[in-house]
Amino acid sequence: RISFQESRPAFNPCGGLNNMSTLETNSYDNLIAGSFPISTDRETLVSGQDLERGALLGKITSSGADQGKLKQCDSSATDGSQTPYAILMEDSDASTGDLVVDVYKTGTFNGEAIGLATGDTIDDFKDTLRDLGIIIVTTQEA
Repeated sequence: RISFQESRPAFNPCGGLNNMSTLETNSYDNLIAGSFPISTDRETLVSGQDLERGALLGKITSSGADQGKLKQCDSSATDGSQTPYAILMEDSDASTGDLVVDVYKTGTFNGEAIGLATGDTIDDFKDTLRDLGIIIVTTQEA
């Protein structure tokens, strides 16, 4: 990720400019890779996970208390989470309890920036993701 702080003179309503003040800090990574419309939503990440931005998520469809919650997509799972559903928007620590998180539901993403379960490859999920409106591409660094 590339981080920077943007500083601009602050406006003083009595005239003149105040000293430079930091407006915001942004982190850019290589996850978003195109202009296909991005849609987002809020979902519940099931407890017991600490995931980074870009993690591929599946939805638990098996009956039980965790039904409808998200967890890292894993092709070896049998609870429904083996099918991709969304991509995690930001680092999220749900290790001590369920957590409401923001997810990407559509968009164009760099396949090399997607966080996958051990043993999975992005090629395992590309076709299913395309059907969801999540397009996976390979990007080149400048």
